[in-house]
Amino acid sequence: MKNLFNVFLILTLVCFSPLQSQKKSADLKSLDRYIEKALKDWSVPGLAVAIVKDDSVVFAKGYGVKTIGSDDPVDTHTLFAIASLSKAFTSASLGMLVEEGKLSWNDKVTDFVPYFQLYDPYATREMTVRDLLCHRSGLVTFGGDLIWYGTNYSRKEVIERIRFLKPKYSFRSAYGYQNIMFIAAGEVVLNITGKTWDEFVKERILNPLGMNETNTSVTSSFSNIATPHTEHNGKLITIPYRNVDNCGSAASINSNVSDLSKWIKMWLSSDSGKTLISRPTKHEIWTPHTIIPVSEASMKNIPSRHFSSAALGWFAFDYQGKKILDHGGGMDGMISKICLVPEDNIGFVILTNSISGLSSALQYKILDLYLGGKERDWSGERLKIVKEYETKQIAADKKKEEERVKNTKPSLPLEQYTGLYGGPMYGNVKLELENGKLVARFLPTASFVGDMRHWHYDTFEIELRDPNLPKGMVTFVLDAKGKVAEMKVDIPNPDFDFTELELRRLSDSN
Repeated sequence: MKNLFNVFLILTLVCFSPLQSQKKSADLKSLDRYIEKALKDWSVPGLAVAIVKDDSVVFAKGYGVKTIGSDDPVDTHTLFAIASLSKAFTSASLGMLVEEGKLSWNDKVTDFVPYFQLYDPYATREMTVRDLLCHRSGLVTFGGDLIWYGTNYSRKEVIERIRFLKPKYSFRSAYGYQNIMFIAAGEVVLNITGKTWDEFVKERILNPLGMNETNTSVTSSFSNIATPHTEHNGKLITIPYRNVDNCGSAASINSNVSDLSKWIKMWLSSDSGKTLISRPTKHEIWTPHTIIPVSEASMKNIPSRHFSSAALGWFAFDYQGKKILDHGGGMDGMISKICLVPEDNIGFVILTNSISGLSSALQYKILDLYLGGKERDWSGERLKIVKEYETKQIAADKKKEEERVKNTKPSLPLEQYTGLYGGPMYGNVKLELENGKLVARFLPTASFVGDMRHWHYDTFEIELRDPNLPKGMVTFVLDAKGKVAEMKVDIPNPDFDFTELELRRLSDSN
């Protein structure tokens, strides 16, 4: 999960004309050519797309390669990490339990998950199953994600630690995208049925729909799978899959466009024999619950956009007079997108094996094909924005270097900064000297090993050996006796807030 800035830049766009919808065959051929070009323009190694219309797959194709430097092509059965597209599987699972009378959407979470506790006692007491699924917990977007991302904590332990994270908003007052609330939703499934979220999803969704190539863990066996890629030091590199089993019900599914076409058909179908949940339950899941502000700039760019909202495991907004349901997914080296237009029986999925905004640009290109509109190069427009951002980032990095205070030194010898730092939410970080330099080891997250170099005063630059995150800063706070009392970590990125971590000095290296 890195540089998802590109994805969020692109979640707000569009404009159209009914003439195009009369030439679907020609448009799909044009779409094929458009994707081929966009894939090269964005330097994305591989991609797969499937479009469902009126209960039929009208377009399905793989593009590019699974791994850079190879000629092994992506096809419609190539597996990708679909990350947060997993959330709709969780809302559907809970919808089934609601239909069976085993819970209601407004039941209290603590009735099913007694170890669920937030910083705010009122929010803990009043949080409902519905609240878990629509991002209104009071926590900031991605708040607490460092508790689960790459850590050795179980799902239960992740939930237990969120009580130490202070909210940004009052309960139900504002939108804040949350993964941990969906982890808790998976525990609701477990504690009602006695089956893990993974077991329930396999038995009640994957098997009945014939999604036989889909799984819920990277520990499953694979044969046809795309490799994740990310940009590191200006070069596209391959990276390993990260085990996110502890975030299962929020982000752990791996699938392909062939299987996800079946998932889309289930949501679009009105035939009770082809769907796993009833029409009223779908309606409830797709109903807007939490308002997401639409900026004036966004409305100017997309004149037909009037509202945006979080539903239950989906996002709902309007586009060219139609209600759109969609969700994006971002995991290390992969970005995905699923989109539905229920009233027109249209749905599609886009899976890519690198971090970029291409999938969102293609989303609007495909919507244009069916909803009509003037010709617009979404890929070109979005790519231009990304390039402009990269230029600004280079300038910001240069300015940061210029503002560095030269010829300073730490207040203390380096060995006096070593030791154990930590807090109750995340856990401990150990600082050691290796070859005369400080090295930070984030003990819950094995891949987070950071090499540190002095920046100025008591601030050090840190570069994690994990290529998914950029360089950042560590600043040491000294107490009244001149001894190190705390370390503050700031690694700026769109997904994880290191400033949430409380890392007080627990002991020295001796």
